[in-house]
Amino acid sequence: MAWTTTDLATIEAAIASGTLRVQFADRMVQYHTVTELLKARDAIKQSISTTAGNATRCTYSSFSKG
Repeated sequence: MAWTTTDLATIEAAIASGTLRVQFADRMVQYHTVTELLKARDAIKQSISTTAGNATRCTYSSFSKG
């Protein structure tokens, strides 16, 4: 299943409200603990960033003598 930012927002809303039951499109998922919700959220974030091509980031620094 390809996760979307809507799915991420849904699970983050469930975490914020303390709800353990989440509906994704036509599926209802019952989590046992908030820890499971947090793990699912992290997996969805990872999936979205990998799909979007943002799996790696590069930061450049610049310096000047002035």
